[in-house]
Amino acid sequence: MHRSAGSLQSSHGKWTLSSSDDETEDREKPSTSSLVPRSRVDSLPQYPCSDARKESHKRKSHPLKFEEIAGKGPSPGKKLKTDKEESGWRLSSSDEESKPPRAPKVKSEKDGTSLKLEVTGTNKKRHPSPETHEKYKTPSDSQDPWDVMQAGELFSFYLTKVAGIKPKYNAGALHIKDILSPLFGTLVSSVQFNYCIDVAWLVAQYPEEFRRKPLLIVHGEKQQSKAKLHEDAHPYENVRLCQARLDMAFGTHHTKMMLLLYEEGLRVVIHTSNLIRDDWHQKTQGIWMSPLYPRLPEGSSSLAGESLTNFRADLVAYLASYNSPSLKEWMDVIKQHNLSETRVYLVGSTPGRYQGNDKEKWGHFRVRKLLREKASPIAGAESWPVLGQFSSIGSMGADKTKWLHSEFSESLKTLGKGVKTLQNTENPLQLIYPSVDNVRTSLEGYPAGGSLPYGIQTAQKQPWLHSYFHRWKAETSGRSRAMPHIKTYMRVSPDCQKLAWFLVTSANLSKAAWGSLEKNGTQLFIRSYELGVLFLPSAFGFDSGTFHVKANIYARNDDAKGAFPVPFDLPPEHYAGRDRPWVWNIPYVNAPDSHGNIWCPS
Repeated sequence: MHRSAGSLQSSHGKWTLSSSDDETEDREKPSTSSLVPRSRVDSLPQYPCSDARKESHKRKSHPLKFEEIAGKGPSPGKKLKTDKEESGWRLSSSDEESKPPRAPKVKSEKDGTSLKLEVTGTNKKRHPSPETHEKYKTPSDSQDPWDVMQAGELFSFYLTKVAGIKPKYNAGALHIKDILSPLFGTLVSSVQFNYCIDVAWLVAQYPEEFRRKPLLIVHGEKQQSKAKLHEDAHPYENVRLCQARLDMAFGTHHTKMMLLLYEEGLRVVIHTSNLIRDDWHQKTQGIWMSPLYPRLPEGSSSLAGESLTNFRADLVAYLASYNSPSLKEWMDVIKQHNLSETRVYLVGSTPGRYQGNDKEKWGHFRVRKLLREKASPIAGAESWPVLGQFSSIGSMGADKTKWLHSEFSESLKTLGKGVKTLQNTENPLQLIYPSVDNVRTSLEGYPAGGSLPYGIQTAQKQPWLHSYFHRWKAETSGRSRAMPHIKTYMRVSPDCQKLAWFLVTSANLSKAAWGSLEKNGTQLFIRSYELGVLFLPSAFGFDSGTFHVKANIYARNDDAKGAFPVPFDLPPEHYAGRDRPWVWNIPYVNAPDSHGNIWCPS
């Protein structure tokens, strides 16, 4: 779908790519601020997050009803209904989470000094007792968390559970409560790295017996948002906050990771979900869970416990980039554990300008280095497509040569030592991003678009990009209507039977996340913190240099063993003629969503 700037018409209304799109004073667009009483707006969730997320919360709490008038959509100038009772949307009644716990009263130090990360005794049992196993297995679960983890043991890649779909489609999926379950270890302390954080909700996800354990939250909030986060954390005396350094304009702390220290060992979880209810409710998210890493014997060599993928050293280097005393403690904890079973490679981004060898430590140049040095050359792979799937988009420049089809594409097309990237081969780049119709018909309806913050100010500057877009489609997994917040990148054979590599990450399609070259290509500039893991066939013992694609991720036959569970349907489906990408800050008033509502952002 290639569209030049101008007026675009579809069943969801007109979209004009012009500077007037962000000028509301002379447009016939209802002001939602006049539709929602100030007192009701003030009662909306106030945790720090993006404007798109805040709009989503507002529309869920105070939906605008679609009105059919003579077969047409509502007039933009007509006052719209905001009756919550008519909407049928019940945030509270549909929430199966337990109520936020009362703040525990335990002694701890909140003046910047450390909460001790001590583990007494030797390694304890690595498997839950039958009694513990039964205690945390609920009747509503199609599988208990321990069985899920065992079934996915080869890749340890999982999706999050989705409310409102058939139970069979949640087989092999995990909720945050599952991840924090005592089934996986007796928690001593933990760290949560994230972008958007609801402290009360987060504490409630821990089992009751772990809610008083030391919890460090690493965030990137500043000024009023930081003050609000501190206010939210203040009642919980076991919770400490660590602010990530963000010196670059427009940078974010976007990494999503858990470090879980148990009496039995250590576990690392890298995922794509914010620490808010919505992200674990009806969205498609990705999770990589490490094995349980046992403690090294006292007196072990500093080289002991490293994996073939150099995961431990790379994780320590990533934490060191924060330059935080609180995280220095966790660097020491990691060094005390045996991470040798890790089969994935760590791919991180940290803010800064990097030259020389440092340029290959982070961002898309990190991917380039790993694919060059660790991936196996594949005959004929020059023509294999590269797929990118994401939930937000940054500014790509005036045309494809400015970043997407130059430095970024070159990094993702690298495959093996001595294999040159052929610039003019038929090597399509396929980008998967939800269309307006994907969002409209989703489980959440239009509010799902709050987690897809592609803005009109950016979209109107790069209409050339939209010709690359493919719909979100996950019918074989029963998740087509659960909008993706997961981000994945991969290289797949033209017949979609084989994967050269697969990456799950927090990084969206943006220069801020992946980095962009400066000073004639000698310097890489990164604005944000991001983190993901790269799956390479060689690290999993696949001599062919490829993974097979698991056609049905719920298949249990022997043929599916060892095949990688790609979380959406292949091949991707290109946008149809009337499709267009979801843009969050323009109205959609000519067709109702799955809850009978329209989208009219304030």
